[in-house]
Amino acid sequence: MNTRTLVTALAGLSLIAAACGSDSDSDESSSTDSTTTEALSNESVDTKSAVTEPEAPESAVTEPVTTDGAGVTPERVVSLSPTHTEIMFAIGAGDLLVAVDDFSDYPAEALELPNELSGFEPNVEAIASYEPDLVLIGGDFTGLGDQLAELDIESWDGPAASTISDTYTQIEQLGAATGNVAEAAELVSSMQTRIDEIVAESGDSGAGLSFYHELDPTYFSADSSTFIGEVYGALGLENIADGDETESFGFPQLNAEFIVAANPDLVFLADTKCCAETALTVAARPGWNAIAAVQNSSVIEMDDDVASRWGPRIVDYLEDVAAAVANVEVGVAAES
Repeated sequence: MNTRTLVTALAGLSLIAAACGSDSDSDESSSTDSTTTEALSNESVDTKSAVTEPEAPESAVTEPVTTDGAGVTPERVVSLSPTHTEIMFAIGAGDLLVAVDDFSDYPAEALELPNELSGFEPNVEAIASYEPDLVLIGGDFTGLGDQLAELDIESWDGPAASTISDTYTQIEQLGAATGNVAEAAELVSSMQTRIDEIVAESGDSGAGLSFYHELDPTYFSADSSTFIGEVYGALGLENIADGDETESFGFPQLNAEFIVAANPDLVFLADTKCCAETALTVAARPGWNAIAAVQNSSVIEMDDDVASRWGPRIVDYLEDVAAAVANVEVGVAAES
């Protein structure tokens, strides 16, 4: 899938998902009230790619909204969030899913489920046709929860995480909601252990190194106040997007002059699948051959999906970032 999603964090905080030379021509848009928007480039598997899930500035996860049958473990779950679909499978609750949204493409088992639902413009009748007793929402900005409640269907809203701690909370809540408490606790524990190990092994190798995280070729980025910004911050990296002074709600649109002047030591491309950006296309941009990251072969092509979702695979992303940082250190040592 080669769709392209652009996120413009404007005063209206609207989410724009635009198609870009794709097999799927859908454009999704969803406005958010007081929440920010996370630019997601979701994993391409056969037919779909970049999608954005809204990010809340504060922890805003909620327990399932109860109608009838409170406390009863659901038997039929619909997920309208790629992240929550991944979490469901990771905690052993994937067999409860009867349908997922059109961007839920991981793990492979998710592709075997009906996946025609939209998480951005949800159709309550289409959702209800699967007879779910629980619907997972990745940020309820359309009043879907209330609509489902009118049909006596429970819902759970887990907007995009602002911190890694938010991710742990959502995993634990989904575990409780689906009767997989022990599995969820084990997943959280394993994630915490792996993150601690990665950070410990990296040591202070990231200290003093700057980076640019690219969401799309129009230079949208993410600063340290965002979820993905915290991931980089765990390794002590300096985010050049923090130098932007516009009111961007965490996702500033930089410009080429700003990036070249900042001269980042590393460039992480989270637009390789949506927009076909590579180390070669970056090096070919006017003036970019003067950037340290380009000169030292430290333009890193990342997985759009893993970069944009706040589920279990974010640990894999951190591991890839740590490896890139280690390579920069090796390169510097070789030159000296």
